[in-house]
Amino acid sequence: MAGPRVVIIGAGVVGAALADELSVRGWTEVTVVDQGPLPATGGSSSHAPGLVFQTNASKALTEMARYTVEKFSSLQVAGEPCFLPVGGLEIATTPERLAELQRRHGWVTSWGVEARLLGPEECVRLHPLVNAERVLGGMLIPTDGLAKAVLAVEAQLKAAEDRGVRLLGDHEVLDIRTEDDGTGGDRVTSVVTDQGEIAADIVVCCAGIWGPKVARMVGMDLPLTPLAHQLAWTGPVPALAGQDEEAVRPILRHQDADLYYRDRFDRLGIGYYGHRAMPVSADDILSVNEAEEMPSVLRFTPEDFADAWTETQSLLPATQEAKVEEGINGLFSFTTDGMPLLGESPQVKGFWVAEAVWVTHSAGVGRAVAEWLVDGYCTSFDLHECDVNRFEPHQLAPEYVLARDCQNFDEVYDILHPLQPAGAPRPLRTSPFLPRQQELGAYFLEASGYERPQWYAANEHLLAGREIPTPNDWAARYWSPIVGAEAQATREGVALYDMTALKRLEVTGRGAAAFLQHLTTGNIDKSVGSVTYTLMLDVDGGIRSDVTIARLGRNRFQVGANGALDLDWFNRHLPADGSVAVRDITAGTCCIGLWGPKAREVLQPLTDADFSNAGLRFFRAKEAYIGSVPVTAMRLSYVGELGWELYTTADMGLKLWDTLWEAARPYGGIAAGRGAFNSLRLEKGYRSFGTDMTFEHDPYEAGVGFAVKMDKGDFLGREALQQRAERVRRRLACLTIDDPTAVVMGKEPVHDGDCAVGYVTSAAYGYTIGKGIAYAWLPAELATPGRTLHIGYFDQAIPAVVTEEPLFDPKMQRLRG
Repeated sequence: MAGPRVVIIGAGVVGAALADELSVRGWTEVTVVDQGPLPATGGSSSHAPGLVFQTNASKALTEMARYTVEKFSSLQVAGEPCFLPVGGLEIATTPERLAELQRRHGWVTSWGVEARLLGPEECVRLHPLVNAERVLGGMLIPTDGLAKAVLAVEAQLKAAEDRGVRLLGDHEVLDIRTEDDGTGGDRVTSVVTDQGEIAADIVVCCAGIWGPKVARMVGMDLPLTPLAHQLAWTGPVPALAGQDEEAVRPILRHQDADLYYRDRFDRLGIGYYGHRAMPVSADDILSVNEAEEMPSVLRFTPEDFADAWTETQSLLPATQEAKVEEGINGLFSFTTDGMPLLGESPQVKGFWVAEAVWVTHSAGVGRAVAEWLVDGYCTSFDLHECDVNRFEPHQLAPEYVLARDCQNFDEVYDILHPLQPAGAPRPLRTSPFLPRQQELGAYFLEASGYERPQWYAANEHLLAGREIPTPNDWAARYWSPIVGAEAQATREGVALYDMTALKRLEVTGRGAAAFLQHLTTGNIDKSVGSVTYTLMLDVDGGIRSDVTIARLGRNRFQVGANGALDLDWFNRHLPADGSVAVRDITAGTCCIGLWGPKAREVLQPLTDADFSNAGLRFFRAKEAYIGSVPVTAMRLSYVGELGWELYTTADMGLKLWDTLWEAARPYGGIAAGRGAFNSLRLEKGYRSFGTDMTFEHDPYEAGVGFAVKMDKGDFLGREALQQRAERVRRRLACLTIDDPTAVVMGKEPVHDGDCAVGYVTSAAYGYTIGKGIAYAWLPAELATPGRTLHIGYFDQAIPAVVTEEPLFDPKMQRLRG
């Protein structure tokens, strides 16, 4: 098959990879268009330093980088290789960085990439220019190396062209035409260039630093900022005299000083992230004809490089006999969360983006987007972190994008804690409860832009008489012993939890029930008042999300969703006849979780509605008044205790808090934070989408097969799921840890003997059960209760035992009481 007519805008490493991958899959009605000459078009790929390093906290990015290494290693142009497998060496010059390298070693081990931790002597042996007195240790990735980016572009474009892909260099894109798609939306029809119009069914923007400008042609806001990054080249280094190979030493990363180094025969390339952020508007980038060297290259500013050169001469003393001969301020793309932007526009059908992708991940992204286009889903990588539709509206504001993109530039090589909150601009979103939370001394982290309490200083008195173990130093950051006291107090009495950051959608219309039946695995078409925990699947049977759906009327449902991707998924599947409407009601509403064994004693006197066990059973909902506040009450609990999620409008939120607070105080009621919530949910074995399970997992692997009702009839993903049910090879398993200080954080490798067999997803200390808890993906044969494994945590091997779940209240007596 020739496939639909595809126009790829941008012939850098991403566009070239996509053209190659599409044509391999039989789509050959493809045109690649770029404003510059091929293959060096003048974008970021044309000046990229070429470092390919696979270490990343994101499993998807590591796997994309690994694919890039594999693919580039197979490419050559006229006998010249496109990849130099010299390895990658990261060094530590501080104790903090040495510990960080141990953590990074855990990541790559978790994701299946070979890595070795090294002592100082071995670091110097691999890179003899390094000052032995400065180095405390290092990590080597043998398969890292240097990509010859322009050659890789040429090789992939040539392969695509040989299969029928059309290549058009020196064609500037002026516009993208659209038309009504017949359902009230738009779809692309063509790309207008300075040399004519190209018909298109699909347009993929791979324009890199010009991405925001191209996306704006179809009215799409792209949260991407081009920022200048300094790259300098030394003159000849006497110690390297006679080196006739381009690179013989591993790429070297000195992240303590925001520096990296690469060979170039008898010279060195020096990259620097320690200078001030230098953002550039995509609209201000010069054209190919106007640019002095190329559009993505700005003039070098030596004053910004001064500290880098001083540090280089200290770390690599041989450079004291050389000087900086040339340099550039090269433009690269940065995003608000450091992840790529992949997927289809929510407004214009057929307009796709593959943006904010560095050379390191380029071939992987090409494969991912090609699979997504051809098959309708991606089989090779989990893309939930990369989907361009993942953002909340405030995250597309120009002020927000610029601030966060510059922050991500500043933090490229920083040691970041997994709970570390983002910087300015904050606060952005606040629940109506904020004044009371501040009065209680809340310590706030951020969730979906909301300020969300992690614990409350006012609960310090709860520590009296309790033994709350202190975890290791890393786990003790963004933690307080009050977290443990709040968790225990919830089990003993009653607590208020702010659940406002949970996304809430309203689905209405005569076709609402059938719509939700089709999109979910559960039986939604039940009586008014029913609440259903269910899953949404893709056509391959992978989990798109887990949601809670309450039927509040015959044609009205409230959905507790995981984020913006769920809203996008719903909107993409709306029936064309207008029988269903989906609305995001999060901003106009709020939610308090009132949970604990005394919750009913607190709530019942406040209302005429019957909140007895018979009056509102588990997983049922009703609308009622709590004092003077109208609420939607749902009897469910992610902390595993009796109670309700109580929803009301934002204007009534503070009154709801005050009403419940006053009633709860005689029963010892407290406000509790997310730290306690996470501990309690793991004691109950409740999964968190995006952490414990993602697009790559199916319900049976993830332990949520109970949410699949195969007898309800057809639903999206059902056919594929039937096949996956017969070949479960991995499982999400519960591990417990006896050592109270050995609290892990997630993404650590799990070992069976000397072999890495899986990785941790969520973890916390269980303050009720008195053990550490870690959920982990394991081979099915190892996910057997009683099996002892080890978790790699920094330089430790922590014993952990596979344990039956849930760990707390397995008979659900407290929830149903």
